[in-house]
Amino acid sequence: MIEAMVDQRTSVGSRGKSLAIYLAIPLLVLVIWQGLSMAGLIRPMILPPPTQVAEVIWVLIRSGELGAHVLSSTQRVLEGFTLAAVSGLLLGVGIGLFRTVGRFAELPIQLIKPIPPIAWIPLAILWFGIGEGAKIYIIFIGAFFPILINTMDGIRQTDGRFVELAQILEVPRGRFIRQVIIPGALPQIMTGLRTGLNISWMCVVAAELIAASSGVGFLIMDARQMSQSDVVLAGMATIGVLGKVSDDLLQRLENRMMRWRTVFSGN
Repeated sequence: MIEAMVDQRTSVGSRGKSLAIYLAIPLLVLVIWQGLSMAGLIRPMILPPPTQVAEVIWVLIRSGELGAHVLSSTQRVLEGFTLAAVSGLLLGVGIGLFRTVGRFAELPIQLIKPIPPIAWIPLAILWFGIGEGAKIYIIFIGAFFPILINTMDGIRQTDGRFVELAQILEVPRGRFIRQVIIPGALPQIMTGLRTGLNISWMCVVAAELIAASSGVGFLIMDARQMSQSDVVLAGMATIGVLGKVSDDLLQRLENRMMRWRTVFSGN
C-alpha cells in the first residue's frame, strides 16, 4: 500500500516536471514579451502585450465570434485535407508499388511540387469561382504533396531482403502488400499525413483570402485592414492551437496503430 502511494507520488512528480519543461520556453517568451511591453520598449500598436491579446481572445470567445470563425476554418481544413489524404495515399501507393506508374507520374510531380499553394489562387478562382471550392482546393494542393511523397518513399524503402524472401516463399502479392509493405511504410505515411495536416492549417489563411466572410484567416485579414494588431495575434494564436490539437490527435492515432514500434526519444 505504502509502496503504491510512493510510486503514485513519484509518477505525479515526474509528470509535473515534464510539463514544466514542456512549457518553460513559451512561458519565458511571454514573460519577457510582457516585461518589455510594460517597460515601454515595445509599442502596443506594433506588438500588443500578451495580456491584451488574451483579453481580446476572451472577448471573441464570449461573443461567439471566434467559435464561428473556428468552425468555418475547421470545416474547410477537414474537407481539403481529407481529399488530399485519399488521393495522396492512393497515388502514392500506386507509384510505390508499380514502376510504370512511377515513370509516368514522376515528371509532373517534380514540376508541380515546388509551386507554392498561394500561387494557385488565381487559377483556383478561375476554375471554381469565389465559393468554397476554391478555398478547399488551395488547402488540398498544399497538403497533397507531403502525403504523396512520404507514402511513395515509404513504400519504396521496403527492405529488399523481405521482397526476396516473399518471392522464395511464393507469398501472394496481395498478402505481401498488406502484411509487409504497408506496415513497413506506415511510419513514413503517418509523417506525411501529419505534415499535410499542419500545412492545411497554414494554407487556410491563404484560402480565406478568396472572398471569405468567415474563418480565422478572414478574421486575421479583416483585423489587419483595421490595424487591430491584437486581433491579428489572437487569430494567429488560434491557428497555432488548432494545428497543435489536430496534430496531437493524429499522433495518438499513429501511436495506437503502431504499438509494435519502438522509438528513440532522446537521452
